[in-house]
Amino acid sequence: MIYEIGNGAIAPIIALTAVGLGAPLALAALLVGLLGIGRVLGDIPASWLAERYGDRRAMVLAAGLETVALLGCYFSPSIALFAVALLLSGMSTATFYLARQSYLADVVAPAHRARAMSTLGGSHRVGLFVGPFIGAVVVKAIGLNGAYLVAIAATLCAAVLLLVIADISPPQGQGTAIRGKKSSRAVLIEHRIIFSTLGVTMIGCGAVLAARQTVVPLWAAHQGIGAAETSLIFGTAGAVEMLLFYPAGKIADRFGRLAVALPWMLVLGGAIAAVPFTSDPASLTAVAIIMSVGSGIGAGTLMTLGADAAPLAGRLRFLGIWRVLSDSGYAAGPAILSAIAVGTSLSVGITALGAVGLGAAAALKVFVPKYAATRQN
Repeated sequence: MIYEIGNGAIAPIIALTAVGLGAPLALAALLVGLLGIGRVLGDIPASWLAERYGDRRAMVLAAGLETVALLGCYFSPSIALFAVALLLSGMSTATFYLARQSYLADVVAPAHRARAMSTLGGSHRVGLFVGPFIGAVVVKAIGLNGAYLVAIAATLCAAVLLLVIADISPPQGQGTAIRGKKSSRAVLIEHRIIFSTLGVTMIGCGAVLAARQTVVPLWAAHQGIGAAETSLIFGTAGAVEMLLFYPAGKIADRFGRLAVALPWMLVLGGAIAAVPFTSDPASLTAVAIIMSVGSGIGAGTLMTLGADAAPLAGRLRFLGIWRVLSDSGYAAGPAILSAIAVGTSLSVGITALGAVGLGAAAALKVFVPKYAATRQN
């Protein structure tokens, strides 16, 4: 959560920093997208790093690289250097995310895995929710770049905690990841059927998850709803989302992954498709809350399914490829919305993304029972 507070603090500031450096709005949007591109580029190297040095050391190293990237953002005198810093930040975050997922998969019993991963996903959301408020206080006091100082402090705190908190031992008799035996290419070939079915489904899920962050503010602007009201809608929906992650994980552990994965995409996809039918703040708030219910019950589902499907031999390499797929969808979601909206209309673009969510739900129903049944490792 502490690491995510830093990410949340800078999220609203990145585009403003780019504009302040002289970037036009279109370029500023592209620069924001470099974070997602960096994550995609960093996923495979992250699996190698965590495999070679261990999960906790990889997270500490990632925090160190993230600090360097944030300092680059803070002191950047040009758009080019700012872009490099954002790309490095995305790659550092990829390493941190993959290593913590692998660590949890090792130390938590499969019977409690969904609860652990959903709690991780929920803490991620809490950090992203709290971060902008802390960042806003510092920005008001010392200026726009103050948000990067908040992120640096949060990142360093996360690194210190990783160094001082004792390791957790895996449950007795539970197997852990076998490292250094297989290359990413070998894992991709060996598990190509899983990646081409359930893995490709993760691309659609990632696109829908990313798009949910942009659909509400874009439609609010389209309807002439003011910035203050839009923030209130977004904040209310976000608060609802944070209440659901642990109960959803418990349901997934008790009744199976599909009991959560299917309603996750059905509710989220259906709610996104319903956004163009709203016409005032009240109706948009209601749909945004439903959207957050879908997102909340799915907290950690991508990580849970990946950990379930991953073999012990080559687990880190498997998770690296898995995250490339989900992160590619996450990076592509807003771009898909933008491309369709430019070619047709915003309502058509939003509806298309809702359809992607419903299609992903159908694919989950087929592939989750087949490939992501919990392995009693």
